[in-house]
Amino acid sequence: MGNPGMEELIPLVNRLQDALSNVGHSCSLHLPQIAVVGGQSAGKSSVLENFVGRDFLPRGSGIVTRRPLILQLLTADTEYGEFLHCKEKKFTDFDEIREEIEAETRRLTGSNKTISPVPINLRIHSPQVLNLTLVDLPGITKVPVGNQPADIEYQIRDMIMQFICKENCLILAVTPANMDLANSDALKLAKDVDPQGQRTIGVITKLDLMDAGTDAREILENRLLPLRRGYIGVVNRSQKDIEGKKDIKAALLAEQKFFLSHPAYRHMADRMGTSYLQRVLNQQLTNHIRDTLPAVRSLLQDQLLAMNREVEEYGQFSPDNPAHRTKTLSVQRLSVDFEKLIEGSGDEVDTVNLSAGARINRIFHERFPYELVKMESDEKKLRQEINYAIRNIHGVRTGLFTPNMAFEAIVKKQISRLKGPCFNFVDMVGQELTRTVYQCINKLSSFPKLRGETERLVTTTIREQESKCRDQVLLLIDIQLAYVNTKHEDFIGWLTISNIGIMKGGAKEYWFILTAETLSWYKDEEEKEKKYMLPLDNLKLRDVEKSFMSREFVFALFNTELRNVYKDYKSLDLACSSQEQLDGWKASLLQAGVYPERVTQENGAPENLSDPQLERQVETIRSLVESYMSIIYKTIKDLMPKTIMHLMVNSVSEFISSELLAQLYALGEGAALMDESAEQQQHRQEVLLKHVALKEALSVIGQISTSTCTTPLPPPVDSSWIQPSSRRGRGIAPSAPHLPPHTGPTASSSTDGLTKLPSQAHRPPPSVPR
Repeated sequence: MGNPGMEELIPLVNRLQDALSNVGHSCSLHLPQIAVVGGQSAGKSSVLENFVGRDFLPRGSGIVTRRPLILQLLTADTEYGEFLHCKEKKFTDFDEIREEIEAETRRLTGSNKTISPVPINLRIHSPQVLNLTLVDLPGITKVPVGNQPADIEYQIRDMIMQFICKENCLILAVTPANMDLANSDALKLAKDVDPQGQRTIGVITKLDLMDAGTDAREILENRLLPLRRGYIGVVNRSQKDIEGKKDIKAALLAEQKFFLSHPAYRHMADRMGTSYLQRVLNQQLTNHIRDTLPAVRSLLQDQLLAMNREVEEYGQFSPDNPAHRTKTLSVQRLSVDFEKLIEGSGDEVDTVNLSAGARINRIFHERFPYELVKMESDEKKLRQEINYAIRNIHGVRTGLFTPNMAFEAIVKKQISRLKGPCFNFVDMVGQELTRTVYQCINKLSSFPKLRGETERLVTTTIREQESKCRDQVLLLIDIQLAYVNTKHEDFIGWLTISNIGIMKGGAKEYWFILTAETLSWYKDEEEKEKKYMLPLDNLKLRDVEKSFMSREFVFALFNTELRNVYKDYKSLDLACSSQEQLDGWKASLLQAGVYPERVTQENGAPENLSDPQLERQVETIRSLVESYMSIIYKTIKDLMPKTIMHLMVNSVSEFISSELLAQLYALGEGAALMDESAEQQQHRQEVLLKHVALKEALSVIGQISTSTCTTPLPPPVDSSWIQPSSRRGRGIAPSAPHLPPHTGPTASSSTDGLTKLPSQAHRPPPSVPR
């Protein structure tokens, strides 16, 4: 075989495949194998039968292979076959194997030529075979036959893609020599998932059926339409030979004679034929397994580690043990698990996901405060509401003073709006508690009745406590609405300084203080010597262009009625030392009712700012509302987590630890609650079997020597002549990532007698033989 020390690799993969299938798990390891891809009547089945030396595959017209056939060939002293679905029976008659494949196919697909992606696993032991694992896939078709669905072409392509898109799958692309190789569906599909050609091996069949005067020499020499791994030619039995029951051994001798006697192929006869193809595939699959062995071992170890704890519990489990049939033990574990998730625990700290307690903490201190901040941030809407409230309270008369009623109306409306965020707060915590309970009671899945009753009782308690918490929230808000306490020590009873700082007025520096009514400036920040107090009535602001080489940022205040602003000056120029200070002063003046020279609304129309007194009243109430609501927000942010913690989190935790067990016993069902489900019994058995299979596989892998005679991957070739397959209709799965370069069989000769294929020439022949 060419790979001393590696003979056990392919049987190892076969045993691992069977072990995982036996315990009811799909093979998530994507074990190395060879997928045979080709059109209908391309000769795929004949190639596989030549490998075995027996007729055992169904034959006929249309789609014959309607389910993937995973064919495991193993070298042995005796010859027999066995199916995974009836492994206790050994088939020594290969006609019976064909009948079993047909019967198993009909079992899932019926007799109307439909297809199914569920594979049939067949293992053949024979002294005539080399160790190989191949997947025979349905032939690519274009036209539905009989009762086949209209999209049968895309169903078959999707099924093929499920196998060949995996990185650990080698692709055996079978194409008959009497068709245009550039239009080969098999090579097009392979190009989609393996654009670099690292996993694709070309097989040319029906070389004996080519038109007289034509041959495939340049294709087989990999000079015409080259593939990176090249092509191997084979000659299968003709339909007449099959119907005449021609012996496969005789057919193989005829194949060898064909290559030795044909003038176009005799110089490379030792690199053609079924026997050579079988050796090449054996070497390539063995080397492929060798290259992927570290990743397979790592995945097996990860799965084994993940199962250890569950296996330890199941290994000590006995369904008839009274200690395992007590509800007390299960409920105590539920209580401990719930408390750990809520209160936190130093053992087994999760470094991937937040625990329930951490998520609730985030709701307390991040999500709920954020909802309150969103209410505070809508300042434009607040100003508009205050404006309407003041004007509606004054009615037809113009008020000289800011009405207290407007302040109280706006405050109560803002407090009422807290109901929405507070109720959402309760819902979010309730959802987290329910999620945590489900996480804990999943450990009771072995006892479905106990799990169902526990879930019902605990979730009912959560809903009841949510209702109580909502009532308490309403009470808290009603208490705040009952009395607006303007004597609160944190409430600022009137508008305070909006902005202070040193600016230049004219050519001197002064200390400025801005309020809602005036702009005053002093000699210095001690505020002992006031220089001037400027009323803000009818004032507006305009930008002043910076002078050349100036580092100051200047703006000007002017009177809209063209009166002097300061002494004999029509405008007052003020300078700041930075753009940040300038923006701060502009914002503060805007809040005080001093607007830029021209303010444009979003719709492009000038905003009506003709009533500075109203704007100052709006600003005054806005500041008062903000001051009072900051007290309310602070109170709510403090009381809501405490309320929820008391009425929901602590109450549910106390119910689980103190009352749940009593209510379960009160149901009167006794031991029936602790009956184990049939699904759980099966799962336990499957886990234990899989654990044994994984340990055995790792043990076998550990005994394998990875020393082997390998051959390097041939250099890349120009495969742009292969056009990607059509992606219309249902489409084709996306291309798989490229495999890293690995060893293959098509290089210099080694101990297995394989020799190097001729190098690629750059002279394209004028035509493609058909």
